Amino acid sequence: MPEIDDPRVFPDPAAAPARAARLHALAAASQAAATTQESTALDTVIRQSLVALMAPGRGAELAELFVTAPAVAAYRHLWRLLAQCELAQGPAGTLNVTVFALPVIVVAGIEGGHDTQATLPCVLADVAALVDILREHRALAGNQSFALANVLVASNAIDLERLPDLLARRALTEVAAPAHVPEPAPIALRNGPETVHLRFLVGSALAAPGADLLRDDQVGKWGMSLAQALGRQLAVPGTSVLALPRAPQSLLHAQRLGRAAQREVGVQVFAANAIRKLRAAVGEPTAVISAHRSPGAIHGGEVRLSLSSPFDPREAEGFRCPLYPQESVADVVAMLTGFLAECRVADVRIVPGVHADRDSRTGLTLLFKGDDLPEPPATH
Repeated sequence: MPEIDDPRVFPDPAAAPARAARLHALAAASQAAATTQESTALDTVIRQSLVALMAPGRGAELAELFVTAPAVAAYRHLWRLLAQCELAQGPAGTLNVTVFALPVIVVAGIEGGHDTQATLPCVLADVAALVDILREHRALAGNQSFALANVLVASNAIDLERLPDLLARRALTEVAAPAHVPEPAPIALRNGPETVHLRFLVGSALAAPGADLLRDDQVGKWGMSLAQALGRQLAVPGTSVLALPRAPQSLLHAQRLGRAAQREVGVQVFAANAIRKLRAAVGEPTAVISAHRSPGAIHGGEVRLSLSSPFDPREAEGFRCPLYPQESVADVVAMLTGFLAECRVADVRIVPGVHADRDSRTGLTLLFKGDDLPEPPATH
């Protein structure tokens, strides 16, 4: 398989603030350590610094550490240790408050014959009904002492900058809807194809010492009932709404899994429609996967999936896949090729290297067609 280079440009290590640069260097040293003992000792030092950065009011410093990470490896190593710190429990013999979030993928559109735009407020009129569903199906390892916020929030509501203040709830001794959760994140809809959005349902649970409420990362029997209840509460007249909740997770894991799930559902919605149209009109499609520089993308790079046919004179249709800092290009390419195999797309071509954002001929977003690639790609 041809290799797609990483199109992203990570920050210059020399530009990082001293406190962040120190942890970046420790992460690199841990990964390069000759022995497990040496790596473990370095990770202990890193964790101590991360715990200090998780104190309320230090969210900006915590976010800065990751924004200035010089490579995927450094970001991923620090993120893994931070996730361990988030899941760490309080002193022995004390009750623990677990702050968690359910990623919710919302696929929504405006039904034909209705207004050209609409807004889903993302305020839940009956959050108690959602709590009852999760309790009935023992979604949190059987825990019954938990509460949910009555809004759906965006990804930035639980990002690194907000993490310390959200986790401050763990010092409480009773369960309440999480504090510091901002206003709901409404979803704006316009006429056209259905769009895919990511929101989070945030909650907190009181648990006995040592209890792991988030050990099950699979959607259980509660999934269908919760999806239906969420869909009813989110929809407004003239809209179609499909809510796809994921399992409750720690805040860091919820955001990581939620972003990946939104991307996967987005690919599925795009590809299913494009493949169906091409097969109905001209026959089997050709899929092209390529990496591109893009000023608006995270760290300036993304992966694109193009679908076209040599028998169709129109330009290729495409989907732009974001690359998140803790994942490699290979992760995204594997997701795309796996999904295309499930769709029985036989002609899947991978373009090596990194390519421009815009087509020099048209000025439009560059999307390759199978019959006009600059070099013959490998076909799988």
